[in-house]
Amino acid sequence: MKQYGAEFFGTFWLVLGGCGSAVLAAAFPNVGIGLLGVALAFGLTVVTMAYAIGHISGCHLNPAVSVGLWAGGRFPAAQLAPYIIAQVLGGIAAGGVLYIIASGQAGFDVSAGFASNGYGEHSPGKYSLASALVCEVVMTAMFLLVILGSTSKRAPQGFAPLAIGFTLTLIHLISIPVTNTSVNPARSTGVALYVGDWAVSQLWLFWLAPIVGALLGAAIYRGIGERGD
Repeated sequence: MKQYGAEFFGTFWLVLGGCGSAVLAAAFPNVGIGLLGVALAFGLTVVTMAYAIGHISGCHLNPAVSVGLWAGGRFPAAQLAPYIIAQVLGGIAAGGVLYIIASGQAGFDVSAGFASNGYGEHSPGKYSLASALVCEVVMTAMFLLVILGSTSKRAPQGFAPLAIGFTLTLIHLISIPVTNTSVNPARSTGVALYVGDWAVSQLWLFWLAPIVGALLGAAIYRGIGERGD
């Protein structure tokens, strides 16, 4: 239960920190943090939680990461469902806290996006479904490749959280214009449920693509790594 609790609070922090920066601070008058700030915020949530709970649960914070670690031989199948449930619940709880905070501002309109992921009309750059699918699959595959490589026993010890956090930052820098960046079904679900409507109807993509990408990333690493990695 401690592992599941760690995953709940870790994912809570990721969604609150990352999506919160997008909703509350990205375009704040005169001192908005912009795309770069949001990308960095997501990376920082992972770095901080990796050091805080990595020794408790492994700090997955992401159903796709859990699936990818299982496919890579690093995680038992029996714990997949409880981990994913804890992660999704943590994301939803963070979305609720963020909604309460954001709705305290006059003129707040949750239907404007609330940091939800989307494609087509709801993509920040109006990218197509095909573009969004390819982007999410490739970005998640590369994310898993870095996670598996940096946490290998043969990798420099103690630096994995930095490598993983920087990778998530880079992923956001690349893909925020395409999908608002998911690579994490729990992150997408945590805010989409409060938007409803289009965000929920497009949510399937942000479960399917990250999981496919995670499996692909695990397969790539198993191909290039050594037995025991």
